[in-house]
Amino acid sequence: MKTIYHSAETRGNANHGWLKANHSFSFAQYYDPERMNFGALRVLNDDTIAPGKGFGTHPHDNMEIITIPLKGDLEHKDSMGNVGVINEGEIQVMSAGTGVYHSEYNKNKDKPINLLQLWVIPKTRNIKPRYDQKSLREYKKINAFYQILSPNQDDGGMWIHQDAWFHMGEFNQATETEYIIKKQGNGIYIFVIEGAFKVGDQQLNQRDALGVWEVKKISFVADPNSKVLLVEVPMSF
Repeated sequence: MKTIYHSAETRGNANHGWLKANHSFSFAQYYDPERMNFGALRVLNDDTIAPGKGFGTHPHDNMEIITIPLKGDLEHKDSMGNVGVINEGEIQVMSAGTGVYHSEYNKNKDKPINLLQLWVIPKTRNIKPRYDQKSLREYKKINAFYQILSPNQDDGGMWIHQDAWFHMGEFNQATETEYIIKKQGNGIYIFVIEGAFKVGDQQLNQRDALGVWEVKKISFVADPNSKVLLVEVPMSF
């Protein structure tokens, strides 16, 4: 088993006034050659956007982009004709493929939004762009991991063009559990949203992360009132 630990305070960060961003991997003005990616996971941004503010229209291509609002609601508009709001408790996937333009704004004028945005490198380039969003409420479990994304269109949650699986875990009591890697050669990036977890011998607190690979399963001990995102991705792609 191999691991890499990223404490919350070692993330790159930027304060643009309207945007406070924390970058788990090199992004924009933050560059660290040792933190370019974790396997096919290229970006994990933890963004807080001021009321009514956001990102103007900008392009993407050949990337699977996953957005998860943690608190608040995000307004989305893109060149495929999609206009809508991604609410807290939902997940959005955009396959940029051959190219797409989009904008993202805090829908609310009276409170900030906090969201996670992840970019996963696809296994197929130049696909037709695609957009989808879905509520996570039907998949949600307490004191257990539940799947929110996979490579399969007929599986639970969303799907992307990569052999990747995302799970959330929400725990209201101390819980021992485990995660089994879905595909040989994949690793898992564990990102603590709230509370604390112990993964093997490693203690993880809020916004800490741990990458684990060359392993078949991983043991967790969750503290009460804790929440985590698990991102399983190919380590070679």
